[in-house]
Amino acid sequence: MFTLRAMQTNNKQTWLTATQRVVCVLALTTLAACATRLDQAPVVDRSSTLSTGAAAGAPGAAQPAVPLGPPPPGYYRVKPGDTLYRIALENGQNYRDIAAWNNLSNPNQIEVDQLLRVVPPGANAAAVTPGVATAPVTAGAAVQGAPLAPSGTSGAAAANANAGVPPVYGTGPGATATTIPPQPAASAAASSPAAGGEVTFGWPVRGPVVNAFDDNTNKGLNIGGKAGEPVKAAAAGRVVYAGNGLRGYGNLIIIKHNATYLTAYAHNRTLMVKEGDAVTKGQEIAQMGDTDADRVMLHFEIRRQGKPVDPMKYLPPQ
Repeated sequence: MFTLRAMQTNNKQTWLTATQRVVCVLALTTLAACATRLDQAPVVDRSSTLSTGAAAGAPGAAQPAVPLGPPPPGYYRVKPGDTLYRIALENGQNYRDIAAWNNLSNPNQIEVDQLLRVVPPGANAAAVTPGVATAPVTAGAAVQGAPLAPSGTSGAAAANANAGVPPVYGTGPGATATTIPPQPAASAAASSPAAGGEVTFGWPVRGPVVNAFDDNTNKGLNIGGKAGEPVKAAAAGRVVYAGNGLRGYGNLIIIKHNATYLTAYAHNRTLMVKEGDAVTKGQEIAQMGDTDADRVMLHFEIRRQGKPVDPMKYLPPQ
């Protein structure tokens, strides 16, 4: 009996050992299969999504800026660094008129990408507007005109006030203008003569031409002379600007002769006329100086529909 029970016990232990072996084999096989499947699983790179913080096209994702098209005829799209004075000069208009046409309550502040009418309402824009298309710029940024300060501001303070404003033609550091409060524009009849056509110009001063016209670096003639020498109107017209608000020009006078031509007289020591004055050909309008320049000279420009042209092609021989 003892021998039979011992044999049964041994057989049972042998059976359990075999069963345990089978279970172990099955477990190892299962683990191997799982390991094989894990090794073959694809790896997904989510670094781009994590780095941007949102998937492409998802709400809140940064969208590229849409470039603005060119302005329509008769309009100008404001660029960084622009001032109303410069826009008016480049388009052959009185800055007060542009302010009135665009209902600007403060002519000293304009916005980047703002569309400004630069021809009188009802005018043939295609016929009178020079090229005003501009490169796309970032929307929403503000543009402040050149800081306005009293006429007696020192040269250093004036240069600091105009820091960051692009130079006109490289004749010297910046200058500021007498404060100009918002005012109604002068009437079109007074500041923008209706008659077009050619104008007969005369020399504003007699002296050596120290720098000739260059469309890229010098928009007119630099004529040498002595401090205090009379500067005369090159033709009859009406003064549409008298001040020092355009960097690079110093004390400046702009005369509009008709709907096509205007002339500019820069770096004067003293201005003898004011905005709105009618002047005759040969009338003294200023005294030569060196404001915003490195020497005494007159910078003289002739502009046809706002575009600078070579004065030598319009002036008689000296």
